Amino acid sequence: MTRLHLFDLDGTLIHGSAAAVEISRQLGVEREIDELEREFAAGGLSTARFAELACALWGELTEAQVAAAFAGAPWLRGIREVWADIRARGERCAVISLSPGFFVERLLEWGADAAHGSAWPSVPFRERLDPAGILTPAAKVRIADELCGKFGLTRADCVAYGDSMSDAELFAVVPFSVAVNADHHVSEIASSRYSGNDLREAYELAGNCT
Repeated sequence: MTRLHLFDLDGTLIHGSAAAVEISRQLGVEREIDELEREFAAGGLSTARFAELACALWGELTEAQVAAAFAGAPWLRGIREVWADIRARGERCAVISLSPGFFVERLLEWGADAAHGSAWPSVPFRERLDPAGILTPAAKVRIADELCGKFGLTRADCVAYGDSMSDAELFAVVPFSVAVNADHHVSEIASSRYSGNDLREAYELAGNCT
């Protein structure tokens, strides 16, 4: 059986943090991004508006700071091992995140078959951010369907891993899902729940064994 494993990034692969938080830490604007995160979680900001405000905070962002944010993020253990096992089985794995594509796409080097994030200008920013390129939770379902088409699979072949409200729509359309260090938005609808800091353990809950 061939399956497509779909991974969220913020709060899922990154334990207790998010790309925006790690990038903001490099620029010394953690307090400001925390305020935006709280407002977004409360429903006061759309994904596009959050991105516009974050972009304004990150006006001086450099590629070196993005690299440092990625390297210093609190990643779950075992990500590369899980993805290597998936590919060894002839299966596929992808990351779909609302976070900036310039951060998410770095996970291709770790063995993901695909990595999709919001479309931001290249770093350093010389162009304006286009709100139309910022993903929404519904876009995760659309991208999952596109990946299924690319790999010759269907939603019935998918397993989703996520932690929050942005994953709920995807969890609702796949047959198996794993809530990873999750809040109530997905823990109550997931097939399985995992709390910890090793992706290999969450992966095993989906009927896999590395």
